[in-house]
Amino acid sequence: MGHVVIGMDPHKRSATIEIIDDQESILAGGRFSTDGDGYRAMLAAGRRHPERMWAVEGCYGIGRHIAQRLVADGEMVVDVPPKLSARVRVFATGQGRKTDPVDAHSVAVAALRTKGLRQVAADDETVALRLLVDRRDELGRARTDLLNRIHKLLLELVPGGAKTFLRADQARALLATVRPRDLVGRTRRRLASELIAELVGIDKKIKTAKKELTDLVTASGSSLQELNGIGPSGAARLIGDIGDVRRFPSRGHFASWNGTAPLDASSGDQQRHRLSRAGNRRINRVLHIMAIVQLRHDTPGRAYYRRRLAEGKTAMEAIRALKRRLSDVVYRHMLRDIQRLQTGPGGQPGATLQSSAADSNPEVSTSEQSQPGPADHHPRTPGSAAA
Repeated sequence: MGHVVIGMDPHKRSATIEIIDDQESILAGGRFSTDGDGYRAMLAAGRRHPERMWAVEGCYGIGRHIAQRLVADGEMVVDVPPKLSARVRVFATGQGRKTDPVDAHSVAVAALRTKGLRQVAADDETVALRLLVDRRDELGRARTDLLNRIHKLLLELVPGGAKTFLRADQARALLATVRPRDLVGRTRRRLASELIAELVGIDKKIKTAKKELTDLVTASGSSLQELNGIGPSGAARLIGDIGDVRRFPSRGHFASWNGTAPLDASSGDQQRHRLSRAGNRRINRVLHIMAIVQLRHDTPGRAYYRRRLAEGKTAMEAIRALKRRLSDVVYRHMLRDIQRLQTGPGGQPGATLQSSAADSNPEVSTSEQSQPGPADHHPRTPGSAAA
């Protein structure tokens, strides 16, 4: 009855578990439904072992619902990234067959062998921010789709169509100038009027979502909006996806996680790096928007961009270098926020690395290469100056 690991392969309506000891001997297993009765039966099966740890695959994806229920019941749960359990399954016997029991076994073995897996914490305010900013992004995409459909109809009703950046009141005024008499024209005008009414509703929802995001970011004590190019949505995305930035040991790990650090592609005497298309693309997009905004104003970011162009870099290479620098700015800024808001004894920040932020372990397959080339030729972009 020593320490055991309970590996779980979760699904929407079912979960398959396998219990192993520290010698990888299989003690028990089974498939349970995720409704009330099935969950209680699974929990009882796990609690037969006093010293236990639940290892759930994809705790911030399909396994979130079951992982949060376990945490709420006082269980210790760690997140096993799918790539890690897949690696165990491929190199095990059985020719890499993929079944629910095999997946549960792979998750348990991966959790037993791997150090530094992130412990799952109960949902906090960062989850609320992530939900709201996801909703804000959905509204933005819906607004773009509506505008495209309105532009198409107006082009068929008004010679030359409407201007690119169109507001609802401008579209309504333009539509009022046409009075088609044929059936097709009247149908187009009626549909355009309905789409404009939908656009008004979406604009109101976007305004409400922006205010709610602003209030939540302000309540969190974050000062990210002081940085040039970071608005309420960007700040909410950074806080929601990153959580506790101290889980990244260095700025290089953070840059590798968000995809702004180049990948080492050296071979033999040839030293080179290539663009990383991995990492959290949502955070990468926030940094890209931040870079573009800084290029449009007289900022240290624009000065750095011009210096890179003078060194012979292309425009895209200079923007990538700027994004890498802005990643450092955000990292330092978030660290300062934690030191200011969550100080421990003697005014020093705490050392916990637990976070409810979604995404893979920052210490897995990271590159500490901040940027290729000698470091003494890279001027810094201070966080305070970028504000």
